[in-house]
Amino acid sequence: MRSPKTHKIDLNADYPCPCRRRGRLKPIALTDAFGCDRCQQIFVVRDDGYAIEQLSTHYPYKRAWRWTGHQWRLDRATSNSYLPVLLVVLFGVMVFILLLATLHPPTGTSMVVRLIAALLISLLLVFMFWLASRR
Repeated sequence: MRSPKTHKIDLNADYPCPCRRRGRLKPIALTDAFGCDRCQQIFVVRDDGYAIEQLSTHYPYKRAWRWTGHQWRLDRATSNSYLPVLLVVLFGVMVFILLLATLHPPTGTSMVVRLIAALLISLLLVFMFWLASRR
């Protein structure tokens, strides 16, 4: 649900650039898009009319902004959440560790070595997913 502070974007209005380069967004004729006069970026108005998306970008995910009436706010609703994936992976790792600890219980130091190895592998997996979810 969108915030009550956001305003519908007027296709004939002039807005500041959300890239914070002191540019101005000017409407592009015959389209639902805006172009910045400073950074040369093109922004397309979404179908709902409350957000704009950066059209061409080097950023791996599409960035979107909502107009509050005074400034642009980054639209967090478009960002992917890796929390469910991370929780499933953590659950799987914990089940793996429990199975490793209970199946064929080794004696003494070999059990400690197995548990430390499983813990290091699980920490490595969590670290990889954390790196993948960063922006």
